[in-house]
Amino acid sequence: MAEIIPIYKIIFLNQNKVYELYAKAIYQSEMYGFIEAEEFVFGGRSQMIVDPGEEKLKSEFSGVSRSYIPLHSIIRIDEVEKEGVGKIVDATSGSNVSAFPLPGGARPVNGGKD
Repeated sequence: MAEIIPIYKIIFLNQNKVYELYAKAIYQSEMYGFIEAEEFVFGGRSQMIVDPGEEKLKSEFSGVSRSYIPLHSIIRIDEVEKEGVGKIVDATSGSNVSAFPLPGGARPVNGGKD
């Protein structure tokens, strides 16, 4: 019986855009706070139909063998049976996805002790 190679759908936020891409390998990076993604999968559908969203993603990741994605940017990672169409979508255009709020330099008074 043939071994099924898992495919991962990775959804993350980058510069006010939501990226959805597919990879055959993901793992925790040795660089603290990052996930590594390798072996990107593009063109899950027929090559007769050209999807401009996927073409934009393909051109952005052309020549990239491994990508380091910050943990705080990741929205979701799913293991899927087969790849779909990757895409880049504006996070601000009617989407319900937003960046996790980060404190703007707020520090506890007296080192957190009252």
